Amino acid sequence: PLPHRSGMTAMMTAGALLRAAGRSLSSNKSTGLAVAVQQRAFANKAVESPSDAMTVSIPIAFEAHRIDPPDQFVETSGTEIVAMFTQAYLMRRLEIASDVLYKGKFIRGFCHLYDGQEAVCVGMEAALTKEDAIVTSYRDHCTHLGRGGTPLEVMAELMGRVDGASKGMGGSMHMYKRDAHFFGGNGIVGAQTPIGAGLAFAMQYEKKPNVAVAMYGDGAANQGQLFEALNIAALWDLPLIYVCENNHYGMGTAMDKSAKSPEYFKRGDYVPGLKVDGMDALAVKKAVAFAKAHCVAGKGPIVLEMDTYRYHGHSMSDPGSTYRTRDEITGIRQERDPVERLRKLIVEHALLDQGEIKQIEKLQRKIVDDAVAAGKASPEPPLENLMLNMNQVTDNVVIRGVDSSSLTAL
Repeated sequence: PLPHRSGMTAMMTAGALLRAAGRSLSSNKSTGLAVAVQQRAFANKAVESPSDAMTVSIPIAFEAHRIDPPDQFVETSGTEIVAMFTQAYLMRRLEIASDVLYKGKFIRGFCHLYDGQEAVCVGMEAALTKEDAIVTSYRDHCTHLGRGGTPLEVMAELMGRVDGASKGMGGSMHMYKRDAHFFGGNGIVGAQTPIGAGLAFAMQYEKKPNVAVAMYGDGAANQGQLFEALNIAALWDLPLIYVCENNHYGMGTAMDKSAKSPEYFKRGDYVPGLKVDGMDALAVKKAVAFAKAHCVAGKGPIVLEMDTYRYHGHSMSDPGSTYRTRDEITGIRQERDPVERLRKLIVEHALLDQGEIKQIEKLQRKIVDDAVAAGKASPEPPLENLMLNMNQVTDNVVIRGVDSSSLTAL
């Protein structure tokens, strides 16, 4: 990527912000709280520092279907790049900690990790507002963070504790943050895609200048409900962005063995599509901003295919090494890792020195460590919560048996 201007101003702005965050941390007795506060403030500052604005080129070209692609340049700032790295590194550390907790049996049941795919969440959030809606699959830990959720909410939910995002009753696949229009993870493959169409319909009906984003993987791309929802979205010109996170394996099946046409951005046929380097946070930002502008202009839905990769297996029960080689995983880490690409941008444009980068990493590790400790200390939901969100009014409720004459009143 080529800078449009000198990185000196950007380095001064980002560096000053980092030092201020460090002072905030040292002056607060509650280390975990102080770090969490500085993390959110740091991310918010990305749009408040016009003095370090820059234009960066996107190295891998967009591929378009039934639409002219955006150009290969993205407007950003040194502060935003540093904030992206900070957020992506936090996500990486959180998923690594989740791996350790699962193996230590603190996390039970299903657990799908997102490490390797962080650029999608980070770049997407840089182009959206919290008034835009997101619904995703079961690989949702980092999506919750991107929507403004805390590491404690994720960790506590993973361990089934009351401080979790869903009060400890949902687990790994069911993060949720209504105040940020995050309508959660979904445990059924592809089930979120028609929900996304419904969210987009709500935006249109209420005449809001916002979009709904429905995320799914290449494994869900063959689901019939996706095409049914896409059809109605196109008929009604709904402001809907379908984001296919193509990590190349649906569970343990490579995409060329499950899809006759693995060009997922063209799968909408009559709906425009764009293929994006999903390991480049700035490319994702550019693509999502382009897609949002398309949707809010009343042009209907669009499909974005994010070419990305997951380092872990499909879930923690999948070693992830029986259907691909370790050399393949290592090669992706060395050449395309999204966190390292952001670190490289920081170094190339002299936004921070190595000491400041290490300070960021230390702060994010502290956030995760504190979240793990607080999650373990959080109590389990009380037994009465089992019936908390269920209808308990049984007046005039009759249960029908296997034949029409068998009726039982509750």
